[in-house]
Amino acid sequence: MKKVLGLFLGLSSLGLSAQKVWSLRECVDYAVSHNLQVIQNQYSKQIQDANLKIAKNNYLPSVSASVGNNVSFGQASLGTGSIRDDRFSNNANLSADILVYNNGRLEKNVRKTQFDVEASQYDIETIKNDISLQIAQQYLTILLNKEIVKIAESATENAKKQLDRAKITTEVGTTAQTVQAEAEAAWAREKQNLKTAQINVERSQFAMAQLLQLPDYKDFDVENVAVGDQLSPQLYTINEVLETAYGNQPQIKAAECRIKSSETQTEISRTAFWPTITASVGIGTFYNNLLNTNNVGTKEFYIKESGFFQQYKDNFGQQGGVSLNIPIFNKGITKIQVEQSKINESIAKNTLDQQKLAVKQNVQKAQFDVEANYEIYSAAIEARKSTQLAMDFADKSYAAGRTTIYDLNIARNNYANAQGSVEQAKYNYLFSLKLLNFYAGVPLSL
Repeated sequence: MKKVLGLFLGLSSLGLSAQKVWSLRECVDYAVSHNLQVIQNQYSKQIQDANLKIAKNNYLPSVSASVGNNVSFGQASLGTGSIRDDRFSNNANLSADILVYNNGRLEKNVRKTQFDVEASQYDIETIKNDISLQIAQQYLTILLNKEIVKIAESATENAKKQLDRAKITTEVGTTAQTVQAEAEAAWAREKQNLKTAQINVERSQFAMAQLLQLPDYKDFDVENVAVGDQLSPQLYTINEVLETAYGNQPQIKAAECRIKSSETQTEISRTAFWPTITASVGIGTFYNNLLNTNNVGTKEFYIKESGFFQQYKDNFGQQGGVSLNIPIFNKGITKIQVEQSKINESIAKNTLDQQKLAVKQNVQKAQFDVEANYEIYSAAIEARKSTQLAMDFADKSYAAGRTTIYDLNIARNNYANAQGSVEQAKYNYLFSLKLLNFYAGVPLSL
């Protein structure tokens, strides 16, 4: 659907750096123009376009020309005897015929092919939709992983500060050597978590590069789009979404076009029961030459043969006619073909029901995900507040010497996990919400 190519607005302009940085709109445009499946279906659409031209050209008359040469040697029958007949002959003809009546078969064939062309176009838009949604989801995955990196960087920085403080307190004898060892271990764990988070960013960028079919994923990155914590609720009810989706999703429109095409094919098959009237006109001429003599006739009376061009002129003729072809019995094939067309109608209608069911299930799943992910997101926000408060208390208690460094590290790990859970829930909710609103006809944006 053409909307999808303009779905992703509101993103900042492309930043120039040594590494190519892509906006979401650029990713979508590139993907739908370079995807091999899209290109394959575009070829199929071109075939349907050619079929439509053929169907329209069937209204034109058929014109053909022929030129023939023939040579023969030997005896020819003459009464009870024979005569030598060595002969060269040449003929030239030009003819044209046009279909006058066939119960609208040509018009019905054009109409059917037009439906096939529309269905092919909707097939292309369906693939573009699927690719665009995959790109949008992967784009959000990259942004999520980058947020996880920021959390890991902050946790690593705090762990390093804790290690520096532990070294000082250990050197002056305020804390035991085990405190410094635990601080060093905590810093090592956070560095490991940071490296894992950075690799996850690269992994998600690699996945996006594969979706885009880029030759080198190492030179690929996406724009950093800030996504706030204040997320808007869904805009429409599920019934409103379904009503809109049934009307604008290209896979449903393609199925509807194929129903019309199959119904028209049934009409085309029925035209074989009706007579066909064809009109034809033609012109032609010929040339004859007796190779064993240059005379025509007998010894008592003969005429000298005319030359090639003179014979063409003398023998020139015209013809015209109208023919009526009335079908009487063709082994019941036409009846069977009509029955087959009706079966194809049923198949097309069943395909439409399947497409509607698939859209309905996708919308219902998106609705469920929106509600579930929002609850998870709200719970994650509360958990982050609690763990942050617990971490602050643990930090103050440790500074006052009332708790151990182990308790402090546990509190900090819990807070880092809570931050990651908030980001995960936020991006999950954001994508499910955008997906649901997309089915409702709302352009996706960040």
